[in-house]
Amino acid sequence: MSKAPDAKTGTKAVSARKPSGRAAPAKAQTRSAKAEDRKSVAVIIPFYNGARYIERAIRSVLAQTVKADEFLIVDDGSSEEESSRLQAIAARYDVSVHHKENGGQGSARNLGVSLTQAAFICFLDQDDFFLKNHIELLLGHIPKNDPHFGWAYGDLMEADEDGHIIATSIVTRHSKHPKYSIEDLIERDMHILPSASIIGREAFEAVGGFDQQFMGYEDDDLFLRLFRAGFTSHFFPQAVTVWCINKNSTSYSIRMSRSRMLYIHKLCRLFASDPERRAIYVRDLLFPRFSNLIAGEAFKSIYFARYEHEIRMAQHRDELIGMFDEFVGIMFSHTRLRIGDRVRLRLLQLCLHSKSRNVLVLLYTIARVMHRFGLGATRRKL
Repeated sequence: MSKAPDAKTGTKAVSARKPSGRAAPAKAQTRSAKAEDRKSVAVIIPFYNGARYIERAIRSVLAQTVKADEFLIVDDGSSEEESSRLQAIAARYDVSVHHKENGGQGSARNLGVSLTQAAFICFLDQDDFFLKNHIELLLGHIPKNDPHFGWAYGDLMEADEDGHIIATSIVTRHSKHPKYSIEDLIERDMHILPSASIIGREAFEAVGGFDQQFMGYEDDDLFLRLFRAGFTSHFFPQAVTVWCINKNSTSYSIRMSRSRMLYIHKLCRLFASDPERRAIYVRDLLFPRFSNLIAGEAFKSIYFARYEHEIRMAQHRDELIGMFDEFVGIMFSHTRLRIGDRVRLRLLQLCLHSKSRNVLVLLYTIARVMHRFGLGATRRKL
């Protein structure tokens, strides 16, 4: 999952400070004394109207115990005011900024990679920040003589918007690591974040980088494609990045919901050539992973409007209900659901289409009872 900027069109970049097509390497004083004894690293920050956070992110990159060989920021079509603020901040730290038309976080990251040459790539979201030994730890977990290396990744600390720590571990609490199978990758959110990873350039370019149709779920999609292409991954349970909860990010917007539907379609197409495996993956993994999430967003858009992000989502109530209808259609066309699951989906549809809070109270009560007796959607371990 990711916190991505808005997306429209365009990929053409214009350098704000450097006229050449390549990003300038970091200055000599930012290079590690042992830089020649290791593989080179590029750090890329995609930026979209995030001037409030960007200085914190920049300082965390420059404070690394092992310095980045290349470091740049890609401004993904921010407003004029935000771009100016970014430019002033970046100039103070002598960081290169490249401007492009708005195309989403995936396209900004892809452009950043194309403007660098380092063997390994670290990404950082504008509202997060690296711990001081981020690069050092990640480099230390790249195995020697692995011709199939894809990526290494660590855990994250969780913080509020201002960077105050809430938890010292996220990844190991919410998902299984390391990943050994397709089931491990698709049965729930991966919790592999680019901001906590180091990715081999060869692997990244081999799979074509991020799929730019996504504004959310591009992270899961990238690591799934790297895995299926035969590239190896290496996990260690130590935090390397602080992930800051920002309710204005894509994770809390209609863009994430739209991207989720695109990802579900892509996953179903991915396994369409093997009907037997498709039935298992769709029915036993994708259906329980996404059904409550999609229904829950539609439910909340009708029932709740307490906080700012809930009010924003409530403005898309009809679209969110339509997404649940779309999800039901996808499930029915790609697999044969169990009778109980089919009945539950139809009941959810009827209740959501009523757009009545009173009806949803009844629905919520029924759902709690079903959950109590284990009658909800369940994952089958393969």
